[in-house]
Amino acid sequence: MTQEAFATAMAGFGPVPGRVAVAVSGGPHSLALALLTRQWAQENGVALVALVAEHGLRRESAEEATGVATMLAGQGITTRVIPLGLAGGASLQARARAARLQALLAACRELRAPWLLLGHHRMDQAETLLLRASHGQGRGQGQSGLAGMAASRPMAEALLLRPLLGSTPAALEAICAAAALAPVRDPSNRNPAFARIRARLGLNDPGGEGPAVAALSTAATAFATRRARMEAALLQRLGAAVMLLPCGAARIDAAALGRDAVAVALLGRLLRALGGAEHAPAEADIARLLAAGQGTLGGAWWREDGWLLREPALLSPPIAADAGAVWDGRFHLAEAWPGCMLGALGPGHPQAPPQHPPWPAALRAGLPALWRDGNLLAAPHLGWGSPVPSLSFRPQGGPIGTVFAGFAHLGHSPSANTTYVI
Repeated sequence: MTQEAFATAMAGFGPVPGRVAVAVSGGPHSLALALLTRQWAQENGVALVALVAEHGLRRESAEEATGVATMLAGQGITTRVIPLGLAGGASLQARARAARLQALLAACRELRAPWLLLGHHRMDQAETLLLRASHGQGRGQGQSGLAGMAASRPMAEALLLRPLLGSTPAALEAICAAAALAPVRDPSNRNPAFARIRARLGLNDPGGEGPAVAALSTAATAFATRRARMEAALLQRLGAAVMLLPCGAARIDAAALGRDAVAVALLGRLLRALGGAEHAPAEADIARLLAAGQGTLGGAWWREDGWLLREPALLSPPIAADAGAVWDGRFHLAEAWPGCMLGALGPGHPQAPPQHPPWPAALRAGLPALWRDGNLLAAPHLGWGSPVPSLSFRPQGGPIGTVFAGFAHLGHSPSANTTYVI
């Protein structure tokens, strides 16, 4: 990939923030991404920090991470090494990916870097399409699952960006060679015990320049275009049919929502977010709930009066109000309240002030509240007690739609949370 092509890819992601982060494993593709991003950042007046996640799964991993940081420093790139301390065992690659992403996003939030760049490329996209097709079209997601990895994906902490999806591994290797950088070669990337590696070996195209990879990449792009059209329709329906509140509830106009495929997709997103789950329920179950117009599913309760809220019987117990605490899979506390607990408000506590719109009793009882020694300190969504600006509705499954990506996600508060609320 040329620097000009990289700049073109970056231009498609929207207004440039003041700081961006790039994830660097030390492999050739992430190193090439760091080099391309360095020049782009310099040309656009953007601060750049490289994040190196040290998984600790091999004896030499700490030394390798330090070496990568030194290598990047030699290229004028500020670097932070993030130790993960993972343990071995089952599902190692999946656990490592999840832990690495969580740590990288936490660093982005701390650094106030709303963009996190990842080094996935054309071969990664081809492998993803093969894997999803072999597992029933993207785990039940139909053609949208076959779209492969998205070039941009909104998360609560940052917007994940993949500007190299059109680049071949060979082109990225050439960038490292031109800079005289010696990439780290992780032996697990050649281990056929992992499904992704078997897919890679089956393609038999290390450089990613052959016809099979090209065809898979083209197919992924076509499915992605279809997925983008569905996303646009979903967001339009969201604006017409749903009032989404920063307290983690919604009011649905069933007539405006409809009963078509867009309605099923949107209701699934809402159930996932308001129920605090990582994934939406199965499409068949969502369709049945939509036909009924009320009921419980995925930890959420769709009431006859149109309210969609957390199912009261499934609320999580209180947890320590530590920095970074996530309660009920829906609410994030950025700053610690020592000696306090974060949990449901419960019944029989302060009502909303007179100027507050009327909310169902079940919604009020499920609101997050801070407690100390059994005494209520704050119910911020009702405007009662101490203000808690660091408490925000951030469901673990991610935002409801990509319209919430990467522009105003910093500075959450219960009264203004533009990551999830239009």
